Amino acid sequence: MKTDPNARYAKSHEWVRLEAAHDEAVAGISDHAQSQLSDLVYVELPSVGKTFKQGETFGVVESVKAASDVYMPMAGTITAVNEALQDEPGLINQDAFAAWLIKFKPSDPAQFEALMDMAAYDTFVASEAH
Repeated sequence: MKTDPNARYAKSHEWVRLEAAHDEAVAGISDHAQSQLSDLVYVELPSVGKTFKQGETFGVVESVKAASDVYMPMAGTITAVNEALQDEPGLINQDAFAAWLIKFKPSDPAQFEALMDMAAYDTFVASEAH
């Protein structure tokens, strides 16, 4: 399982990284989540400008096995969506960190620190497997 040491992780298997001056964040689903879903065939992303609370559903990823909601790891307003995933959702299977889903302006940057770091997420995933 690949993880990103600069990202933080939610228990619902989304990752988030703060960009540049912490005024924008980028988020996607974890490598573990994409491997559990297997071949992704469809991605539904929100509209730019839409605001979500932490933990609120902002999109859907669908694989040949199942559809899964995707949740906001932090509260914020969508500033960009990864348009390439509309035509090629399988990019997430190739690299879950390069194939980000959304960029957003966090409304409470302190929420980042409350998410799991890489080591805590690795332990969380291992505990789920048992």
